[in-house]
Amino acid sequence: MNKLYVLPLILAYAALGSGDAVAARISDVRGTLHNLSADTFPSRTVKAVSSQFGVCVFCHTAHTNTVSAPPLWNKEFPIETYVTYSSSSLDALDIQSITELDQPDDSSKMCLSCHDGTLAIGAVAVLNGLPNQVIGMNGTSATPVTGAMPAGAGETTGYTRRLGVDLRNDHPISVSYTAALALRDGELRDVDANQKSVFDNGVTVGPRADGSKHALPLFGAVGAAQLQCPTCHDPHVRDDNPVVGNQKFLRMNRFQEEQPTELFSQTNDIICLACHDKGGNSWAFSAHANKNVATQLYKSGSGSPSELREFPADLPVWKASCHNCHDTHTVEGARRLLREGTDSLVVPKSGGASASEETCFQCHNTATANIIVNTEIDVPDIKTDYGPDNFRMPIATAEQAASVASLTEVHDIGGQFDDTAEIPEGGVNCILDNKCGVDFVEKRSNLGAILVGNLVNRHAECSDCHNPHRVVRFKDFRGFEGSGSLLGTPDASGTHRHSEPGYRHTNIASGVLRGTYGVEPEFSLLQASFHDIPTAFTVKRGDPGINTIVDPISAAPYVTREYQICLKCHSNYGYADNNQYPAGNRPNLTNTPDGGTPSGTNLLTQFTNQAKEFQAPDSHKGAVSTTDSGASAAYSTNNHRSWHPVVSNTGRTPAARGGASRDLWLSPWNGADDSVVGNQTMYCSDCHGSATNLSTVEPQGVVGTGGAWGPHGSSNTFLLKGQWNQSVGSSSEDALCFRCHDYNQYANPNSTTIVKSGFSCSGVCTTVAPNANSNLHAQHAAKMISPALSCSQCHEAVSHGWKNKALLVNLNDVGPEAGLPVGTSVTAPYGTMTAPQAYYMGALLKISAVSGFAKSGEWTESNCAGSCHH
Repeated sequence: MNKLYVLPLILAYAALGSGDAVAARISDVRGTLHNLSADTFPSRTVKAVSSQFGVCVFCHTAHTNTVSAPPLWNKEFPIETYVTYSSSSLDALDIQSITELDQPDDSSKMCLSCHDGTLAIGAVAVLNGLPNQVIGMNGTSATPVTGAMPAGAGETTGYTRRLGVDLRNDHPISVSYTAALALRDGELRDVDANQKSVFDNGVTVGPRADGSKHALPLFGAVGAAQLQCPTCHDPHVRDDNPVVGNQKFLRMNRFQEEQPTELFSQTNDIICLACHDKGGNSWAFSAHANKNVATQLYKSGSGSPSELREFPADLPVWKASCHNCHDTHTVEGARRLLREGTDSLVVPKSGGASASEETCFQCHNTATANIIVNTEIDVPDIKTDYGPDNFRMPIATAEQAASVASLTEVHDIGGQFDDTAEIPEGGVNCILDNKCGVDFVEKRSNLGAILVGNLVNRHAECSDCHNPHRVVRFKDFRGFEGSGSLLGTPDASGTHRHSEPGYRHTNIASGVLRGTYGVEPEFSLLQASFHDIPTAFTVKRGDPGINTIVDPISAAPYVTREYQICLKCHSNYGYADNNQYPAGNRPNLTNTPDGGTPSGTNLLTQFTNQAKEFQAPDSHKGAVSTTDSGASAAYSTNNHRSWHPVVSNTGRTPAARGGASRDLWLSPWNGADDSVVGNQTMYCSDCHGSATNLSTVEPQGVVGTGGAWGPHGSSNTFLLKGQWNQSVGSSSEDALCFRCHDYNQYANPNSTTIVKSGFSCSGVCTTVAPNANSNLHAQHAAKMISPALSCSQCHEAVSHGWKNKALLVNLNDVGPEAGLPVGTSVTAPYGTMTAPQAYYMGALLKISAVSGFAKSGEWTESNCAGSCHH
């Protein structure tokens, strides 16, 4: 049965002559590739051998029609059963309560009679009164039948007009466009708004598949109106303006003509935006759509990416718009119509397993042979960090353990699931509160949570951390100078830079993280111990929109901090955690085959829970004594939890540190004045990311990388920016700690510029090094050159956060973090014991049970009695 197909763009019929872009589109089938006669114009490959046949006969017959009612179709409809498009984020399946889309209707089969390759192009139902004739053709293929549509670059490549009968890599058809679907999806134009802004001009348009006329609106109940091939394509039209390039018979623009806005423009906007509004201004100001940002040009010339994609020469990225990442008839094996989204490295792509990262690597790459845009304008190089010689997250399909058998990416957004019912810590209900595909939300079981067996699902994809429809090129996700406005001049990059004058470090998410989803760990008021794990998580999702400021921004429903993205995988949100140490049910370290850190590195065999470690209780900020840090009560005086300020600041100002100098740190950590130290925050990516030069965590100027922030890959274990292991420790300036902490203040025995540290004494402690009384690190650096000095002899090795002040270990008080009772005293060095304990790698420090911890600036040898040379 023929179904009325939705024509969201059919207004082009009525609007010819109104607007430059539309005016160039003329009804002239003779001037198109659908002219299959022997005409010499236009230039084309597939055409009739004999000149006796006209243009229309290949599709229509004026008499003796045996196939259909109007439009007098002259080809038999294919009898094939098509494999239809499917995706977990295709909400139409749920709205229509079906498991698969309907088969193409007659209006689409008209197109597929040639384009699926199962019938000869020259085969017609009637010719000169005779049934079932075949017109001889040039340029056709002998497979799968003689005279079939040629495969072009290859039937599976996406660079072909032969779609085959597997339509999973083609834009879905037989979709009912209803108000319920638009509401559920979240990035489709609302039916009423769509009618008003695009269709409601009071004209009668047509034709329908059955040849009748109908009036707008075109939307109706489920099953009444469907999107089909003619929704987007009119086989008779061509554009008489060669500058706009091959328009693919589209009823409206194939490319963006002006900066998009929230309201759809028939003159300026790409055809996709007639239905997919992508959040309106959220998309318009994104780094991939903004004409002031996406200015890179496609490579042009013979065999170039422009020629392969049939783009105009030197097309800028912002004009290519949706086509940068998606193709409505894309490479076979790709998900969600992603262009180049398979693991085949053949150019053009020739099918394979889904590999969405390859879509991003088209541009975020420095390999001249593979990058599709010019390199005159910087594009962050991400692919290099994921290179085979680096430690990296499992981004390739074959590196994701659960997908080896099926060769299917683990990462899969949207769908019908309710994590809130399955996991006590919470999650997202994507049955009642959908739009999960829009926010790139996926099941917690895909991350590794719920059941222990799901740990094999752990993976990394670009869109785990980035929403390509919402990222902006501002240092602050809120836009221009953190104002909540995207109307300002874009920054040079979408990430912060330490080198900027007056930069004060924060943990505010940068522009490249805008609009993705993450989690905020929640602890009860009674939870302050290092041994506590979060009891709940608040999911942060959505987009802040334009000119939107939430104060305080911590109350915002969307991601505002980088750590919120990291913790959705690196906490008990992303995996089950029975909170047992040293071995629990958390994921194990492995580097086979995903390039990860080998088990046993730094004595670590299993991931730790970063949400637990980075917890920053307000009651533990500053210089205080606490009884709930997780340490033994015998060590509560002058003791409290410590943490690197990723989730919140420490409150440990220079005054709280016994008058310590802010020059213990490198810029920008030392700040413009003492008010900065202890009141600033930091990013996970300050420590994790590409290996950097000495004395900096900035990725700029590093040989072999594109200068990109982010924990994509590194030549160092644990994706660290510097070396961190027991053999290197702090005997080398290349150690990780000295990317932020001044090497000359902590580990250089020959330094002559010692400043006051919190690890100092109030009297005369030593005369070994200049000013060593003010900084006892200098004394230790002078005395402990051999064996190699290591920070982990005194400080815990997994330096996210800890149960004691200043991240100090205490071998007189080893507890549940090592699978022992609180207050257990062990023999040093603990790292040589049979069971490896990562927190105590190489630990030597024992705090005296009599003297306990000292106040900052008041340390004496008696506090460390029994340790090392004491």
